[in-house]
Amino acid sequence: MIPADFFALDEHTVLALDGPEALVFAQAQFANDVAALSPGQWQWNAWLNAKGRVIAVFALLRCGDALRLVLPDHDVSGLGDALRRFVFRRKVTVTPRPDLHVAGAFAASATASGARLAGDEGAGLELDYGAPALPRTLRLGPVAAPADPAAREAWAVADLRLGLPRLPVSQREQWTPQQLALDRLRAYSVKKGCYPGQEIVARTHFLGKAKREPLLVHVPAAVEAGAEVRQSGRAIGHVASVAGSAPRLALAVLPLDRGDAPLEVAGVAAPVEPFVEGLAR
Repeated sequence: MIPADFFALDEHTVLALDGPEALVFAQAQFANDVAALSPGQWQWNAWLNAKGRVIAVFALLRCGDALRLVLPDHDVSGLGDALRRFVFRRKVTVTPRPDLHVAGAFAASATASGARLAGDEGAGLELDYGAPALPRTLRLGPVAAPADPAAREAWAVADLRLGLPRLPVSQREQWTPQQLALDRLRAYSVKKGCYPGQEIVARTHFLGKAKREPLLVHVPAAVEAGAEVRQSGRAIGHVASVAGSAPRLALAVLPLDRGDAPLEVAGVAAPVEPFVEGLAR
């Protein structure tokens, strides 16, 4: 049974990694340290291409020796097909789980806390998906929650406020983890073994060559991902993700040395809002 304050997050899907080598496979493919994840815990993680560009950002749950990926805005079947190309002889299956419905609530979980999961797939798994200043609970289970378009839009806005990128198709494989500040979520590792793009990520980290960062800015309602961000009449960056309508917020990737002049998007001033901290796991 779904508690009354939960609403459907239909744009979120679940991908399952099962089998005796599920953890070994995930450790070799994903950017964060899966081996450090204990049963009953979850972490932020990312899948990168060979050039160190982000394909997907997701919550990775460890349920015993099985793994579950909670993916926003992705074709879970397509991503599963892409991952299966790297399975080779490993004893792991990659399977979409449409029977696990994802729901959210703007309230702290009574049972899940930080990186610790609560519940199970049969009755419902809960994750602490927020921060002290913006509490949220994410739930996945066998029963779908009721639709609430306004709440779902507010959830996407909260994702950006918390520094969680929501990348549409046009913005995938465009940005490095550093350019999206995935360190804010502790979503990648520079110390674990090899994974796609690891050399580029580690070189950027250890040589201090990150030259861009994300900012949270207010933009006009018609702005979409990919829009230019301008300063003093010059294009200096692009919008990576957008959410909401009133207000319309955007995650914009901009140079670190941009100066103090006001920012503009679509000819309108784009004031900066600070991120809400506390989503790291």
